[in-house]
Amino acid sequence: MTETIATRTVRTPPATPSLGGLGLFTVLLAAALPLIDFFIVNVALPTIGRDLHASESVLELVVAGYGLAYAVLLVLGGRLGDLFGRRRFFLGGMAAFGLTSLACGLAPSAWTLVAARIAQGAAAAAMLPQVLATIQSATAGPRRAKAMGLYGATAGLSMVAGQILGGILVAADLWGTGWRSVFLVNVPVVVVGLVLAVRGVPETRSQHPEPVDGPGTVLLTASLLALLAPLTEGRSAGWPLWTWLSLVAFPFVAAAFYAVERRADRQGRTPLVPPSLFSLTSLRRGLVMIVPFSVGFSGFMFVIAVALQRGAGLGPVRAGLALAPMAVVFFFVSLAGPRLVARYGTRIVSAGAVIQGLGVALMTLAAWRSWPDLGLTQLLPGAALAGAGQALQLPIIFRVVLSEVPAARAGVGSGVMMTTQQSALALGVAALGTLFLSLVPAHGMQNALVTTLLVQLACVALCGLLSLRLPRTIG
Repeated sequence: MTETIATRTVRTPPATPSLGGLGLFTVLLAAALPLIDFFIVNVALPTIGRDLHASESVLELVVAGYGLAYAVLLVLGGRLGDLFGRRRFFLGGMAAFGLTSLACGLAPSAWTLVAARIAQGAAAAAMLPQVLATIQSATAGPRRAKAMGLYGATAGLSMVAGQILGGILVAADLWGTGWRSVFLVNVPVVVVGLVLAVRGVPETRSQHPEPVDGPGTVLLTASLLALLAPLTEGRSAGWPLWTWLSLVAFPFVAAAFYAVERRADRQGRTPLVPPSLFSLTSLRRGLVMIVPFSVGFSGFMFVIAVALQRGAGLGPVRAGLALAPMAVVFFFVSLAGPRLVARYGTRIVSAGAVIQGLGVALMTLAAWRSWPDLGLTQLLPGAALAGAGQALQLPIIFRVVLSEVPAARAGVGSGVMMTTQQSALALGVAALGTLFLSLVPAHGMQNALVTTLLVQLACVALCGLLSLRLPRTIG
């Protein structure tokens, strides 16, 4: 007997993209590059100034131009990734980052370097939001928690390692490149990253992409520039009228941006920064905590680089290596972060703030008692404690911020978080750097350093208080 079995075609849904080990390594490598480049320049600035005959104000633009372009374009980069494909934008942004790094390394003049740094910041803004958005969209459950923990560890370690690496590269003077090697080193790393990304990074995008929010993009850019540009350039320019007018305009431009975004959100469209995202308690409270953390940290990194080289007379290698204990301890403690969070919840963040505060207090005491004999030995206990405390905060805060963001808005959510962090990093360099450099002529390098460290200690204390309002567990 012959039995006929009727068959019918069943349309299977497309497989959910999955981020494997190779892909995760690749996106974390890409996440490290922009953050390293934000800090790697600090110890190279004196050498750049001598070689290119650049004034202090132009040297500040080498740092600020990168940071401003990076900050103002991050959210747009996240939106474009949602719209056109995150893998595509990731590859394009990484390739552009390599080319602009090459342009920085070959810059014949100071102003050419400034222009290349602005372009490099724009390339970083296209690449970095895709990292977190890909992790959010292509992982789930414990794998996502592990990936987010590794991302936070990578981010924190990169910010410290960048300064150490910068000092080593400048002093090594590879093939006579001097300071140029701090940019040229990116090129082979980018080539390797592109090869790995083609093989290991899956394509993801929003299932319901929205067109780019033109008015929101313009107003966000204008508001960030109105705040960061005068704070970054005001001191070196002598605080001309435009800096004060810009600061006065900032709250009005920011209010206009919020009004435009709120109206678009109510009309059912997806604005550049949806105000409805801030209804997520975890995102809102996490972002608020990122600000003082990043302001204090970036300000400290800039000030300590200047103080150790110009005041304590250390070379770029010794100035960079003075922070090595912070980087080493951060790395090892961050590896234990996911297990500690699973057991104790976000109270680990509060403990981290206390430990970091003790570390900063010890470094302040060392600067007060040992100046100008300040180096690795004197800073070691405080730097190690500060690194441990930072490792118990930053990776976990990143996880908290994105824990409730839906996958469809992963690009927007990661862009908002990175913009907040990057703007705060730029604000920290501008605010604490201005405070420090303004105090030096009248009060001397030692008192200026101690005062700045006390301000950072206040930022750490604020982080500790804000951490008490975080959700107890991470979804």
